[in-house]
This record gives sequence, structure tokens and C-alpha cells, in this order.
Amino acid sequence: MSILDPSCHPSNAPNQGRTARATASADGTIALIGAPNCGKTSLFNHLTGLRAKTGNYPGVTVTRSVGTLNVAGKRFLVEDLPGSYSLTPMSPDEQVVTDVLDGRIEGVDRPDALLVVADATTLRRSLVLLAEVLRRHEPTALVLTMTDELRRRGGSLDAAALSRALGTPVITVIANRGIGVPELRRLITEWERWSEPPLDPPSDASELSGWTESILQAAGYSSPAPDPHTERIDSVLLHPLWGTIVFFATMFVFFQALFTWAAPVQDLIETGFSTLSGAARDAIPDPTWGGLVADGIIGGVGAVLVFLPQILLMYLLLAVLDSVGYMARAAFLMDRIMSGAGLEGRAFVAVLSSFACAIPGIMATRTIPSSRDRIATMLGVPLATCSARLPVYLLLVGMLVPEDAWFGPVSGRGLVMFGMYLLGGISALVAAWAVKKITDRSGHVLPFYMELPPYRFPTPRSVGIAMWEPTKAFVRKAGTIVLVATIAIWALTNLPVPSSAQLAEADVDASDEAAVAQCTIEHSPAAAIGKAMEPVFAPLGFDWRVNIAIVGSLAAREVAVSTLGQIASAGDPEDESSVAEQLQTWTYTDGPRAGEPVFTAATVTAMLLFFAFALQCMSTVAVMRRESGGWKWPGIAFTYMLVLGWTAGFLGHTVVTWMSGGGR
Repeated sequence: MSILDPSCHPSNAPNQGRTARATASADGTIALIGAPNCGKTSLFNHLTGLRAKTGNYPGVTVTRSVGTLNVAGKRFLVEDLPGSYSLTPMSPDEQVVTDVLDGRIEGVDRPDALLVVADATTLRRSLVLLAEVLRRHEPTALVLTMTDELRRRGGSLDAAALSRALGTPVITVIANRGIGVPELRRLITEWERWSEPPLDPPSDASELSGWTESILQAAGYSSPAPDPHTERIDSVLLHPLWGTIVFFATMFVFFQALFTWAAPVQDLIETGFSTLSGAARDAIPDPTWGGLVADGIIGGVGAVLVFLPQILLMYLLLAVLDSVGYMARAAFLMDRIMSGAGLEGRAFVAVLSSFACAIPGIMATRTIPSSRDRIATMLGVPLATCSARLPVYLLLVGMLVPEDAWFGPVSGRGLVMFGMYLLGGISALVAAWAVKKITDRSGHVLPFYMELPPYRFPTPRSVGIAMWEPTKAFVRKAGTIVLVATIAIWALTNLPVPSSAQLAEADVDASDEAAVAQCTIEHSPAAAIGKAMEPVFAPLGFDWRVNIAIVGSLAAREVAVSTLGQIASAGDPEDESSVAEQLQTWTYTDGPRAGEPVFTAATVTAMLLFFAFALQCMSTVAVMRRESGGWKWPGIAFTYMLVLGWTAGFLGHTVVTWMSGGGR
């Protein structure tokens, strides 16, 4: 580790003459800028700790991470700018970087000082970005990461000589382990006294190349040798055949684990919520308020939170795969397939992001330079199986496949779940390809550049942050959107409470709590809505209660699970069995199929396919509108996915019915 400030050299004048732009609430705003995979985000996490907040730039759907740094009695704002190879933007993501540096985003402070974060193993490329930053005449320091990797692979670098050659402070850190971070904190407190180069780096391409080589020569820099371990592993993982096999095998094990590893904890959570719901019903004498708390709040939210172990496990596995460097290889591998579809590897990155949530997947399209490719990918990524679908899939797959269905060491439920995720990924790519073919017949594909980081053991801190942040968002969603939606569904299904005269007219015994609850639901406003939708969804096997869940899922797909759960609980308050077990006892209440089971294999298959394709997420629609600049593309997306979902559900219901001998 070293901190070097050449301001003592007579040729380098410090920034003492600058007018500080520090805000009244902080002693300075420091921006981190650097290429993707340079260790910038790890450094940001070490600087800010748990004081970081993530949101979007005002009016822009590009993620913004801002945290606070308290050191030596001073408070600084630290901002992690999106990864960028250059200040000449080729994508909306890179455009945000230049807009922030120029102070063109309203409500976002222009940085007082810049920390250019560079990977020491690829320093030659990073100096091009540093040269652009230095020409801006902002207080700038260079932070070198991966210096341990540089030395391990036989490279060399004299940081003191590099600082003298550049004329600006240089500090070396090992970002993932926090080595050098305390010294960097002290350097930040002196940002107003950072030195600047006596001459600007050249802007001409040939002159810049010469400047870069002279800087590297003065610093005694020698490039690291290729990592032999990385080369051996990549010879398999990046192979067109073996790499593809490993990829699908990894994803297969991934989904097998979701059912087997998390099941015991899920059972405990389900038992806990069931006990809590019963206690609330017993403690509240008024049946209406008791039903609201037990079914609407505890039952509704609990029906979603019971899948928290699978959500945690999914993000844990994704964080580990990303931290070791495998996800970058997967994107590189899939670029071959993407180029065959007229797209590029960045489109696969967006699809991959959508397996967590379609919203970051849509925002990931901003890294795609071509506007046509961005739109094509944007209209495809919502088909990827996001975490919001996971509770729905877990419920339905659990009803469709028996728990004891195993094929040797392979779980039948995990196999179906793997198939659903595979269906989502393939559908997303096919949809993006189709839109690209319709909107852009040139077939031109821009080159795809991506850093492949060396393989590393993930640190518990980085994995914990990557796992906790999206899980926290899932829990927050359950406590806000899902809670509000389930209360609204409860009100629509349980109010108004029928009078004694109405119960007598319906020939319902007022002392029979289950019969009263069933009568209330069947004559509720929600039932009227569900029954009005029956002509549309009857070919898929859905009854009016399932239709209510479909409407509720527009707020968030998880609401479908909570809606079915609270309708089942309200229909028989004394039944303490699981939601899946209660749903399997449902029968059609009227019509030509009255008395027949609702959740047959055909109906469950239809629901799985409908949720696989339909765009049941208004948050995704809203982000798509902001990202595309209007309602045209979101409207097209919602319509074609709804039609696709209905058609797939109908075909699935028809095929399964035929395979089961024509029965319904």
C-alpha cells in the first residue's frame, strides 16, 4: 500500500486556488469512476460501510449508489458512478457519467473531487480514461486495485514513480479485502490540496498512445503474465461445447438446491405464520377484524414470506457465481448464441439480470449502444423468470409434482423448476430476436467487449451485501406493495358482511363460521370481478377465485399467492393445512363443472404457463415507459405477453387434458 502526492515537486502546483464546491451538509462530494470489474464497487462498500443508499438518478433509470464517509471529524458524500471505459459515451449508462461530471443532472451535486479506480493488471487501458479525466482539471487521484494480483502473476509497478510521472496522487489498495482503505480515507480529507499535472495529457489518439507508453515506462510497469489457473479453467468453461454443458449443469444444480436445501426452514416459517394467524384470530373477538389481521395481513404476507428461504438461497448462489467470476464467462459464452440471433452479449447480461428482477434487467439494456437492440432486448427480458415468479412457481410446482417424485438423485420438482427457468430464458432471447428482426432488418451487430476477471474466492462481505440487498427489497415489497394489495383483496372479498336476513335468504346457518365465510366471498365485489372474467379464462380452467388472484398479481406477481392463500383461509378458518393442500380441495362452485376439482394437472399447467409469459407487473411497465420514453413499447409488451400467456396456458391445458384421457 502507498499514498503518493507529488505536490511537493516545484513543477506541480496544488489545487489550493480552487473554489470548493462542497455542499453545506458535507465537506465534499467524491465520485468514484472506473471501468467495470475494476473493484470500484468493493471499494465503495468499504468506504461507506452500511451508510450507502441505492436509488435512481432523477429522471433517469440508471442506478445511483451514494454513501457517507465520516473521517477525521469530517463528513463526505461518496458516489459510485456507473462503470465506464471512456468519457465519450456510447450508451445511456456512460452518458450519465459525463452528465454527472458536468453537473447536468438536476438535483445531483457535481463532484468536488474524482477518484479514478484502475485495475493494475490492465493499467494500460485504464490510463486512457484517466487522461480524459485529467483534462477536466478537477481534483483527481488514482486508486490502483488488484496490485496483489499483478505481483502474483509476475507483473511490476513502481507506484511512487507513477505518481511523479502523472503529477497526481496515487494510492494502492486491495479493494476486496479493505487493505489500504484507511489511508485512502485520509487522502480524501485533503482533496482540496491534491496536485494536478503541469501539462494536460494529449487528446490525439497517436499522441495519447505515446503518452501512455511513457507513463508506463516511467513507472517501471510490466504487464502480468496470463494466470495459468484461469487459462486452464477457461479452456473448459469458454469452450463452445463443454462450456455450454457446464453452464446448463450449473443452472440445473442451482434449481435442484432451491427445493432441497431450503425446505426445512420453509416448513418452520410456514408453521410460525400459521400459529401466529391462529393466535390473532383467537385474541380478537370481532370476527371481521380478526379475519383482517389473521387472513388479510398475517396470512396474506405470510403466504409470500414463506418463500424467503428460497429467495435468500437463490441470491446467495447467484452472488457466489458472480463473485468467483463465472457470470462474466456465461455472458461471454452466450455471446455466440446472441450474435446468431442478431443481438450481442450485452443482451444476455440484461436477460441474466432479469432472473433476479425484470426492472434491473430493463435498466441493464442502457449499456447497449444500439437503440434498436435496446428496444428489442427490453421487450424480451420481462419473459425471463424473475424472483417475483418464484413464489408462484414454488406453489404451483408443489401442487403439480408429488414431493416423493425423484429420478435417482434428481428431484422431480427441481427438474420442473429448471424447465420453467429455461423456458423463461429461451423465450426472452427468442422475443428479443423477433423484435430485432421486425424493427431492424440490417442485421448489423456491434462488437461486444467485456472484461473477464480472474477467478477469485468470494469474500463473505461481498457475498453478504450482494445477497442481502435484493432480499431486503423482497421483504420490503412484502411489507408494502404485497401488504396493501392483500388488504385490498381482503376488503373486496370480505366486505360488506352479510346480514342475518341475507344469510337466511341464502339458506346459510349463521352459526356455521365456514359457511358464512364462503357465502360472504361468493357474494363479494371481488367475486363479481372474478366471475365477469370467467368467459375469458374459463378455457384455461380458471374459476373466479383464480381470476381474482390474476387481477391482484398486476400489483406484484407474489400477490397471486397471498390472494389464493387468504381466500382459502377465509373459506375455512379452522383449516390449518398449507395453502397448497387447501387449494387442492377447491371445486367449481357453479356452472356446468360445479363440484369438479379446480386445480387439476391441466389447470396448474395452464397457470404456470400463463405466469411464465404474461407481464403481470406494473412496476416493470412503468420502468419500461421511462426507459423507452413513452407508452408505445410498454403497451406493445403488455399486449403481446398477455396474448402469449393466454395462448400458452390454453395449449398447455388442452394438451394435459388430452394426455390424461380427455378428462378435465
